Amino acid sequence: MEKLDRKFFARPPETVARELLGCVLVRRLGGAILRGRIVETEAYSAANDPASHAYRGRTPRNNIMFGPPGLAYIYFIYGKNFCLNVVTEPEGKAGAVLIRALEPLEGIPLMQRFRGTSVLKQLTSGPGKLCQAFGIDRALNGIDLLGNQLYLIKGLPVDREEIVVTTRVGISTGQDLPWRFYLRGSPYVSRR
Repeated sequence: MEKLDRKFFARPPETVARELLGCVLVRRLGGAILRGRIVETEAYSAANDPASHAYRGRTPRNNIMFGPPGLAYIYFIYGKNFCLNVVTEPEGKAGAVLIRALEPLEGIPLMQRFRGTSVLKQLTSGPGKLCQAFGIDRALNGIDLLGNQLYLIKGLPVDREEIVVTTRVGISTGQDLPWRFYLRGSPYVSRR
């Protein structure tokens, strides 16, 4: 159960996005532990990526994306969902990876209560769903993912043949970049 370190995150977002597949997101919430295996990610880079929140430069909203790497960048979309991103790139250069979907591993009854469903495939099969299932909201924006409240650990290695690479989904600009990665055959992926 080795935690990912700052060096892991201090790389281009498309590299981190691919290598996060198979890793495990851990959330300590009171006395409970929630864990989920990452099965889908998307990369966002400030350089030449109009879909990135940092594309037009630093603002109060996206300041966290400029580092240091390994922080959580959490934002609210569509007036109802939070999204969890991992800050990448060396400090001062903005990049992030959106965690799009998880395979639930531990703490499933609490996830079901948070989500209001007992259907396992519906717990964490999307960025908003996984944030709701893990109790992640704006209060955790900027938290260091190398700490003990919300963090990432190494998972089982993933063979390159298991990784599907596609264009990103749910965005109107920059959708042509092949920066969405997911595990082939996982029933927990948000979209095929």
